[in-house]
Amino acid sequence: MPKIGLIRVLTTSDTGLLETHGRLMMERFPSLQVTSRCIPDHPSGVHDEETERTAAPLVAALAVEFEKEGYDAVIVSCAGDPGVDQARRAVSIPVIGAGRACAAVAMGLGRSVGSLGITPDIPLAMSAVLGDALAAYVQPPGVHTTLDLMTPAGAAALDAAARDLKTRGVDVVALACTGMSTIGAARRIAEVTGVMVVDPVMAEALLTFEAVQLACRPV
Repeated sequence: MPKIGLIRVLTTSDTGLLETHGRLMMERFPSLQVTSRCIPDHPSGVHDEETERTAAPLVAALAVEFEKEGYDAVIVSCAGDPGVDQARRAVSIPVIGAGRACAAVAMGLGRSVGSLGITPDIPLAMSAVLGDALAAYVQPPGVHTTLDLMTPAGAAALDAAARDLKTRGVDVVALACTGMSTIGAARRIAEVTGVMVVDPVMAEALLTFEAVQLACRPV
């Protein structure tokens, strides 16, 4: 069974919260064994340039730790992909970022992509993949961190933003925050909009599953 190291950029001592993404992945892909760890000193996660900058070396260090312990791949479960490039330079195993994964899956499903996130602009990791296919990006009012999504007001703002995207004619929505996976937003937004919604945690799981399969095949 492939061993996957999952890195959360939200610092938490709540084991249930820490392991949420890994648990969702293993429910969808039971052949993956996922261990979740979080970086230190980021209690509100990564939500701006400064927190992304400070998170990057911590992410890379955790990736090195996972490789030394014999893991087969590493996931950075954040749509901004903080530290992904640094981690790829530091280890020889696959490193998958939620942002690029989510954008790539969305590109495979639709022509006009809408996105919802917690920052004023879509993460660069996602916009670089989406290019001109990105039709609209919306930050729900009052939502600035992953923790905001876990409040009733944040959930209501997310629904309203999803309806806004629908009016812009998008045919697929890429969620630009893995905190939306934590609250199960993809299914609710799909019901609200009637369009396909790509969950970043499921997208990273899909690419990780394929990565470990490819690594096991003889050349």
